[in-house]
Amino acid sequence: MTDVTSLRPLLAILVSALAIPVILSLKNRPNVREGVTITVALAKFGIVASMVPAVLAGDQFSLTIGQFGPGITLALRVDALAILFGLLASLLWIVTSFYSIGYMRGLDEHAQTRYFASFAASLASAIGVAFAANLVTLFVFYELLTVSTYPLVTHDETDEARRAGRKYLAYTFGGGVAVLGGTILVFFLTGTTAFAPGGIEELATADPTLARAAFALLAAGFGVKAALMPAHSWLPDAMVAPTPVSGLLHAVAVVKSGVFGVARVVLDVFGPDVLRDLGMHLPLAAIAAFTLLTASVIALRQDNLKRRLAYSTISQLSYIVLGLALLEGDALIGGLLHIPAHAFMKLTLFFCAGAIHVETHTDDISDMAGIGKRMPLTMTAFGVAAAGMAGIPFVAGFVSKWYLVIGALDGGGTVFVDGGGTVFAAVLLVSGVLNIAYFWPIVYQAFFESPEAHDEKPLVERGLGGTAVRTDGGDGDHSDESVPEPEHVDHLGKRHEDVEHHGGPPEGGWDVRNWRGGESTWFMLGPILTAAALSLLLGIVPNQAVFLRVVTTIVGNLPGVVA
Repeated sequence: MTDVTSLRPLLAILVSALAIPVILSLKNRPNVREGVTITVALAKFGIVASMVPAVLAGDQFSLTIGQFGPGITLALRVDALAILFGLLASLLWIVTSFYSIGYMRGLDEHAQTRYFASFAASLASAIGVAFAANLVTLFVFYELLTVSTYPLVTHDETDEARRAGRKYLAYTFGGGVAVLGGTILVFFLTGTTAFAPGGIEELATADPTLARAAFALLAAGFGVKAALMPAHSWLPDAMVAPTPVSGLLHAVAVVKSGVFGVARVVLDVFGPDVLRDLGMHLPLAAIAAFTLLTASVIALRQDNLKRRLAYSTISQLSYIVLGLALLEGDALIGGLLHIPAHAFMKLTLFFCAGAIHVETHTDDISDMAGIGKRMPLTMTAFGVAAAGMAGIPFVAGFVSKWYLVIGALDGGGTVFVDGGGTVFAAVLLVSGVLNIAYFWPIVYQAFFESPEAHDEKPLVERGLGGTAVRTDGGDGDHSDESVPEPEHVDHLGKRHEDVEHHGGPPEGGWDVRNWRGGESTWFMLGPILTAAALSLLLGIVPNQAVFLRVVTTIVGNLPGVVA
């Protein structure tokens, strides 16, 4: 492996960081402001993409920013794992930026300049997480990501948004403290925090009790943003944020920084061999399996579409963590490949939810019977992404979950005792069935039912699910009788006297729109169809998709692991 000193890793971070004051200065020129956002997003992606061929050929790009004390070095390194996250985040920022324009203007949102500036800061931090060369640098950017996304979570400035923001900070800063503690302990045991393929050698001879403590702290700290139970409840509450922010939280930056941190710890701090010796992969796999099943069951009970998607995200993130914890070649490939696969599919789903909200003010699944007539392209894209989430062939989720199940079965006789690998394979299959159970009714009623005659969904239309107060995120206080009817109240709490209804089909039923884009603006439809197309591309021609090549490169570089 050739190490190349380069400014490109730093430039990929700075290009969006330096755009923040420019975006803020263009408050009164929204067209120019959005033009700058798109230009910077394209530039960031170009810088990251320019490093992909060399990384696939075995090179890595590095840069030392400065040393601030013994073992405290801020350094950047772009290897295959860094490219996986960095390429994904920079690519989807472009898609999300276009979508944000349609969404924010469609709702005539307040504080749009702050919104776009915070987005730029979040992506700068996310690329810093991706390109960190050691635990110290990763911790710094991990915390900066929390700070930069907080204004997005609290964007609405309502009491509910502020509560969600405080909870978000409490959980994620708490996770950050655990990461810092684990980092200090690793340095105490090894004298370094630098990442190394297969893990830091000194950990193999370190005190096992302290090594287990260090792993537990790091896994718990990164597990907060990865939404591992029981540190998951901040994520559904954060759905009070605008939908593009939900896409950022669930598909691009925040939760992926959590699973990326877990991947760095498993692969490049401890390594598969040391984790086997310590036996710490077993508890991690068990927590992931519990989370992915439990979150899927909870998702069945959510009537608010964004909350159902939120619990789906909690489940799907644990697929990635479980694949890492299995420590077997195919499982590692499946877990890592699920990072982009889930991102494409979940971004599609959230974009669809946002378009439905902007165009029809509808947020509850129980109000969506027949909505496929009103939004045919949107609901078709939703169906494609939902199929992928359930592991249906020809969509990205099938490929990653195939590798995961095969890896679990292959590991049954070597990694786990008494057929444990088979148990985890069964967990993955059961979760796939639950995915069908909570996604298929949405698609079916959208196209094959009418508002006048549709099947009642007892899990969400009776006491268990609780029909939500119609907000853009979260189900709020079900007993809040102050919500005005019949005027529409959007997620900012503003009254809209001029809209025909407050959610669900208007009087007379849904309008029938054509398949040529009449259902919404192309600023929203374009990103929806792009994200859905990426899901299909990775599902139909995975061997030609760069992400699979990157993942196989990562696993192939691990000592003692057969890719």
